Amino acid sequence: MRYAHPAPVGPRRSIDLDRNEAMRLLGSVSLGRVVFTRHALPSIRPVNHVLDHGDIIIRTHEGAALTTHTREAAGSGVVVAYEADAIDPDTHLGWSVVATGFAHLVTDPQELARFLTLLHPWVQQTMDYAVRIRPDLVTGIRLTDMD
Repeated sequence: MRYAHPAPVGPRRSIDLDRNEAMRLLGSVSLGRVVFTRHALPSIRPVNHVLDHGDIIIRTHEGAALTTHTREAAGSGVVVAYEADAIDPDTHLGWSVVATGFAHLVTDPQELARFLTLLHPWVQQTMDYAVRIRPDLVTGIRLTDMD
């Protein structure tokens, strides 16, 4: 298979986003990447999400590293980062947002049932758990033309 090389594009300007705009953009897409520590090394998984009152909700399954880590940390939670973006591969224009905070398993049965209804996994696998990420630090950039 041959891959086309995109035409060169000029330099881009990076504009910092405020928290409200970053969270609005994060809520406009359904796919992101959760970053967590596994065996003292960074691990990244693509996941789909929904926003719930400023928190990021993802679904997971029994045996998943993130499920295990959040269960073991119980009260304090696990520090994670969540990244989502929409950057055009041809023009290199778009945005990227990173939210860092603590992840906790959702344990309230009513809340869990609501999230299992709202959030549909993209993979054919039983996902009976939900993880809530409460962002403490939210940063983002928008990539624009130089003009």
